[in-house]
Amino acid sequence: ALFSRPLHPYTRALLAAVPTLDPESEPAAVVQGEIPDPSRPPSGCRFSSRCPQASDRCRRDIPLLREVADGHHVACHAV
Repeated sequence: ALFSRPLHPYTRALLAAVPTLDPESEPAAVVQGEIPDPSRPPSGCRFSSRCPQASDRCRRDIPLLREVADGHHVACHAV
């Protein structure tokens, strides 16, 4: 399910950034936004500063890991 149905925005961004060998394909995506300082992580979701779906809740509250399908877990307020 991770590769066939990625749910977390960070997972989607990572998979979109994988280059292909096909020269006719779209270029690999680049994750936009500011990379947080790992010695001073932001409150809330650690990906919120780079996530296109981030809301105030994401920036404030750490999302809890929850099972969304058998064996498929995600920690994201937007999913």
